[in-house]
This record gives sequence, C-alpha cells and structure tokens, in this order.
Amino acid sequence: MKKIAVFADVQNLYYTVRQAYGCHFNYSAFWAQISQHGQIVEAYAYAIDRGDQKQQQFQQILRNLGFTVKLKPYIQRSDGSAKGDWDVGITIDVLDAAQRVDEVVLASGDGDFDLLLERVRHGFGVEAVAYGVPGLTAQSLVRAASRYVAIDDHLLLRS
Repeated sequence: MKKIAVFADVQNLYYTVRQAYGCHFNYSAFWAQISQHGQIVEAYAYAIDRGDQKQQQFQQILRNLGFTVKLKPYIQRSDGSAKGDWDVGITIDVLDAAQRVDEVVLASGDGDFDLLLERVRHGFGVEAVAYGVPGLTAQSLVRAASRYVAIDDHLLLRS
C-alpha cells in the first residue's frame, strides 16, 4: 500500500476557501479522499496560535482526525502588520518525509512551494500532489505538482 504524508497550510486554506466560497475547508473529507489512495503515515497541520478557544477547539478536531498540529504564535508588529508564516517549517518537514513515503500531499495554493514540489518529484522520486482553490492557487505550484486537485464542493464545509 502506498505510504502518504500530508501537509496542510491551515492559514492558506482558511483564507483562500473563505475568499472563493465563503465557507470552510472540510478536513474530514480531505482526509477521507487521500485515504482512498493509500495509507496516511504522517499528517501535519500548520497553524497560527492566537490562543482563542474556538481556534483551540478546531485544532483539537484536527488532532482527532490524525493530524499533528504545529503552532506558531501570532505576532502583531508595532506597525500593525502581522507575522505567522510556516513556509520554512513546512519545507523542512516535507523534505524530511519525502525520504520515507511514496507520496507527499500539500494543501496550499502558495507558489513559494513550487520548488519544493519539484525537488520532491525529481530529487526523491516521490509523487507530489497539490490541493488548492482554483483561481487562487499559483500556476507555478500546479505545474510543479505530479497532480493538482481542485478544492471544490466535495471538500467544503457549508453551514
């Protein structure tokens, strides 16, 4: 059975799904869909910790599904901008996992990950699947992936 590692860029998914569809990403449906292709042996969800209770409940839901939740503190700068970027952490974890699995699944539309997926495919010979919102996913990421899966109705959580 194919071994799969899953990496979810929670902030990117939250904002792109909300912008495109006005609702939330369905992590349970996402997990079920990936499980049809093999065994999920590692799964990480990268989020920003603002310390609010609703967010902590959501993080617990992710843990219950099987994700290891990795948190960074939310940093508000004095100029009003905010920092909370997991790009380097995701990259390190993906490169590490690519040595142990047959497929890497990245849920993010961030074009900064295009070189990462190319390295996974060509450097490790591992399938690299990208999940992203159509129109809000960088074309360079779509091109770099072995396979691109559009986030659409079957992966949405509508109230």
